This record gives sequence, C-alpha cells and structure tokens, in this order.
Amino acid sequence: MNQRVIYPFSAIVGQERMRRALILNAVYPRIGGVLIRGERGTAKSTAARALAALLPEEAVIEGCRFGCSPHDPSHWCTECLERAAASDQPLPSVMRPTPFVNLPVSATEDRVVGTLDIERAIQKGERHFEPGVLAAANRGLLYIDEVNLLDDHVVDILLDSAAMGMNIVEREGISFSHPARFILVGTMNPEEGDLRPQLLDRFALSVEIRGILDKRSRVEIMQRNVAFEQDAESFRQEWLPQEQALSAQIQRARQLVDSVTYTTRDLLVIADLTSSMEVDGHRADLVILKAARAQAAFDGRTRINQSDIALAAELALPHRVKSGPFRKSDLGVEALEERIEQLKGQAVSEEEEGLPAEGEEGKKKLTPWMDP
Repeated sequence: MNQRVIYPFSAIVGQERMRRALILNAVYPRIGGVLIRGERGTAKSTAARALAALLPEEAVIEGCRFGCSPHDPSHWCTECLERAAASDQPLPSVMRPTPFVNLPVSATEDRVVGTLDIERAIQKGERHFEPGVLAAANRGLLYIDEVNLLDDHVVDILLDSAAMGMNIVEREGISFSHPARFILVGTMNPEEGDLRPQLLDRFALSVEIRGILDKRSRVEIMQRNVAFEQDAESFRQEWLPQEQALSAQIQRARQLVDSVTYTTRDLLVIADLTSSMEVDGHRADLVILKAARAQAAFDGRTRINQSDIALAAELALPHRVKSGPFRKSDLGVEALEERIEQLKGQAVSEEEEGLPAEGEEGKKKLTPWMDP
C-alpha cells in the first residue's frame, strides 16, 4: 500500500505567521504549542500535517510503546527504566518518522491518558497499562482540530501534559508514567465558539488567519493545488529541495537553541512590553523568551536580539491582550502592534549601527519557507 503523499510545507502560499509559529514550536517544543484560529479553507490542517512530514526521523528505543529516546534516560517510561535496570547492555534503538496524531473531538479522558487494568493488578499482581493518545504523540505532533469543541477537562489534561512533558496515571495506589513531549497544534473556527480565556492563555502562541485577498496569491494557491491533485508525487519532487533545506535548518536550530544566550537588557525589554500591555501573569514573558531563542536559533544565531523579541511577541501576545471597560482605553491589539513595530524599528537601527555585531552569522537571512 502506497504511503499518502503530504502537501509540502514549503508550497503553502502566504500565512507567514502561522508557518513561523509552527516552525518555532518544531525547533523548541517547550514553547508550549500553537493555536491557529481562522475560517475554513485557510490551510490550517494542511500546514500541521505538512510540518510533521517535514520533521526528521528520530531514534527510539526498540520495542518501546512510547517512543522513548535512547539518549534521554531522564524522560524514559516506567517500562524502559525497568528494562534498563534488569540489563547490563544499552537498550537497542531504531529510527522512526516523526508521529502525527490526530485527536478526535469525541476523545474521552481515558482515550487521551490511557488506562490501568486494576482488576488484573489485583487478581494477578501484574501492572498493565494500555497507552492512550499522549503515548502515541510522544516526540511527535499532536493535532487537535476544532479544539474549541473538545471537552474542557480533556483540553486541560492535554495542556498540563504538554507543560510537564510527562503523563502520570494513578489508580488505586498503582502508578505508571511515560514521557509526553509533543508539539501541540490546535485549530478552530471562531464562528463555532471560542475557548475559555483560561484555556486560551495556556496555548503559548496563537495566530489569526484569514483567506488571502491578493489576486496573484489566490491564483498561485489554485495553481499549486491543482498541480498537487493531478500528480502529488511529481509536485512533491518539485518542492523536495526546499523541503530538505527547511528540514535541515530546523535540525540545526534544534541543536543550537539551548546555546542561545540573552542579556538582562533583553529580559527588561520583554518585561517592559508585557507590563505596559497589562498582560496577566508571567506565562507570556517566558513564552516570548523561549520563542525568541527559537527564532535566533532558526536564523543560525547564538544570541537573541530585539527583532527576535518582536517576532515572538507577535505570536505570544495578541490572544492575551484585551480591550474593554476594565482596561485602559489605549490598550488593545492596535497598541500592541504599534509597540512591536517600534521594537522592530529599534532592531533595524541597532543593526545599522552594528550593535551588537555578531559577524556574518548574525546577519538576517531570508529563510527558505518565507515567500520572497
């Protein structure tokens, strides 16, 4: 049976913020996921599937039901820890593609977290765990279409697991844990209802997308989709060089991101931005910092700058900034956009002045997934 050909990520026209949000989460999954809000037919699910297909293969422990990494014992499941303790040899590993897991709207808590067989444990003294969606999605991409229609309790569980990186199931004094580190992508159509503010804030990044109005871009969308439908494999081959270049860039950024540094001044810029916009809590500050580091790594730099902070804020703050009777009249998305443009302007001025200079690697490069 032939494997289904996925529409190339690089071939998606426009929607730059959506693509950037997905890329940054792929580089640094600890950012905490992205919510894509938009009308039907704006490539939301296409982009999520294309990103998973783009990601490089990964090493997993052979026979592990949870895809544990052989290089990260601190995040092994209970079964791998027990296997390692009982053996003097390193656990064997194999390569696998990055998983793409689609969570149905009807999913229950047991379907998501998995189940422990209590009766078997009591009668036979055996611990048996039946994995759920979180196990299948470990070290992959978990996609939730129409996340606003999912049960709030289930959404809470998913967001908690994404933040912790572990899934711990406890029943009747029996415990089982496994890693649950995944790129969380939720999509929704606001016309069908919104998420509760508490849940909305838990998504690290959020983008609003709409149909493209530029005529040439709309023509390009039609031409590319017709070409893909007529001969998907030829279309994939045509875009393969761009896909390989982007995949390699993500892989390099993943290896670099933990080395990306920042200064106290950078932190003050972030804090000034969030406090001036009266953003509740401190989650937004941390998200901006993580996303800025991912942006710098993706551009091949080892230090963040104000441009990185501005690009991160574009994705981290709009869904956390509200206008209304309980906020100052000058606050809102428009004021946020003005502040972000100011940051970008300052970044350009500093680049022109050569502060801080990072040599050739610090120069802004046009990334292969952005339209020229």
